[in-house]
Amino acid sequence: MKISSKFVNLPTDQIDAEIEDAQRLICECLKIDMSTLWQWADGLQHELLLTHMYAPPEGPPRPDRLDALKNFPWIFEKMMSCQSLAYSNDDLPQEAAIDLKSRQFYGAKSTVNIPLSIGGEPLIGVLTFDTLWKTRSWSKSIVQKLHLVAEIFTNVLVRKTRELEISESETRLNMAASAGKIGLWDIDFYSKNVWVTPEFREIFGFSEKESLDYDRVFEMIHPDDYERLDQAIQSSVQTGGEFCCRHRLIRRDGHVRWVDARGKSVVGSDGKTVRLMGISLDITTHKEMEEQLQSRLAEIKKLKRKLEKENIYLRRKIELRHAHEKIVGHSSVLKQVLARVERVAGTDATVLIEGETGTGKELFARTVHRLSLRKDRPLVTVNCASLPPGLIENELFGREKGAYTGALTKMTGRFEIADGATLFLDEIGELPLETQGKLLRVLEQGQFERLGSTRCLRVNVRIIAATNQALLQRATAGKFRKDLYFRLNVFPIHAPALRERTEDIPELVLFFVRQYAEKMGKQIDHISLKCMKMLQRCPWPGNVRELKNMVERAVILSDGNRLSLAHFFNICPKSEDCMTPENPEIFDLSLVEKKAIVRALKKTDGNKSKASKLLNISRQSLDRRIMKFKLSTLF
Repeated sequence: MKISSKFVNLPTDQIDAEIEDAQRLICECLKIDMSTLWQWADGLQHELLLTHMYAPPEGPPRPDRLDALKNFPWIFEKMMSCQSLAYSNDDLPQEAAIDLKSRQFYGAKSTVNIPLSIGGEPLIGVLTFDTLWKTRSWSKSIVQKLHLVAEIFTNVLVRKTRELEISESETRLNMAASAGKIGLWDIDFYSKNVWVTPEFREIFGFSEKESLDYDRVFEMIHPDDYERLDQAIQSSVQTGGEFCCRHRLIRRDGHVRWVDARGKSVVGSDGKTVRLMGISLDITTHKEMEEQLQSRLAEIKKLKRKLEKENIYLRRKIELRHAHEKIVGHSSVLKQVLARVERVAGTDATVLIEGETGTGKELFARTVHRLSLRKDRPLVTVNCASLPPGLIENELFGREKGAYTGALTKMTGRFEIADGATLFLDEIGELPLETQGKLLRVLEQGQFERLGSTRCLRVNVRIIAATNQALLQRATAGKFRKDLYFRLNVFPIHAPALRERTEDIPELVLFFVRQYAEKMGKQIDHISLKCMKMLQRCPWPGNVRELKNMVERAVILSDGNRLSLAHFFNICPKSEDCMTPENPEIFDLSLVEKKAIVRALKKTDGNKSKASKLLNISRQSLDRRIMKFKLSTLF
């Protein structure tokens, strides 16, 4: 009873000394030579640490650490099954031979071993009492008293461990709160007392010795946020859940601080909230940065809108500068056509492109689409001359399954595919009359029905049509609907014939020569001036397509670095062979190429990647030509 009373409300830091003093008293009272208390080493199942001991000065030394399984395997097995042992060396069985040898080494004669455990929980260690100089018997009453002592020691050691764990946890929590400048608080709902950390006092501006309660803390809350914070707390109290609220507080110095408060209610045995625990974090700097960022973003948006308005003309010029990458030529006639293309591109107006075969009508149509607001959607193309009359309506408007014999599946028409995009109807003059009426309805009303269906479909499609025929004459002759012609002819564009822009022929020849020479692995730099003039005088009924095909044949037939056109103009091969690059009668294609490169680099402000795309060559090829023509110093 005297030993038990010593450990009541004993501070943690005094427990170890009192245990060893109790060991001394027991050994002196019961005439026992030595008492040791061993506890398991952390993370090891069979290694013991000597934590408390009473022993006479002349007794044998005891190790600070002991492998119980290695030195005392038989006793270790009994301890692990929570069996207490009271024995002498002579009482040990044969299977305890290792144990006996170890006991003789440490000088033990008679021993009581008591496992330290509470309520079936895992062992925390073992308490031993030993005689060292003579063997003695252990009465049942003595063993029972030693068991009571072991229980006292076990309870106080478990309490010490848990209190240390709590203390370490609190230390870590306080360190984390201090490092993060987080204020911790605890409100008692019955007494209205408030416990807070120094960080909380710093956030609110309270002095270290100032007494606090619930009302005193809430006096600091900003009037505009008081009700919102109070509602969040009351909701947590009623539901027993968590709450989170950002609010402002006004410190005594007049400074306004933003605080992020988070907490959780603690429910008592009666199911009612007894306490509210939580944290408060000063987020003033974060809020100020957030407000500054929002202000700057608003200013950036304002400046962006202003810049867009002020530079709309400039942006338009920059956009159009690179818009005609695949249209070769710089004649005044071509520039006029491109100006009309640029003017209509930004609208949704229907465009009718008329021109002879081979003038590049589809290329103009693609340029209109590329400059339009629908450029992110595909350009859907239909060649009205390539489809049989019986299938053209099926292709344009689609069909339902079973619409006619052989229609085994549903088919989506080109108008549905082009919804929100652009539909290019090439060779519109070849469209059958029976289909023209349905096309007119789509143009005027934006709706149609699939073949075999009565359901009306609505689409938003821009139409670009092209023809090599005189549609007005065909309409007058009754071969094309006049109402459809006038509906298509909203914005006509005339694709000029090649004979109308002969000054573009040298540049076109260079473009095609480069294209085919690279494919065939040839290097062609020259063409006779006489041949070039002949090319410019040709009527070119097939226009650019005919010129392209002629250049391809000439590249195939050419030997050396000069484009041979003798087979086309009946020029004497011998006289042409006598020409040299120094001869003024030689048209130097490299000069045309050099001018084209210079023009492309000027258009792109020296950007080689954009210039190579404009010239339709690779970046490496452009770099080689720049070195060849010594243009690197110009850009």
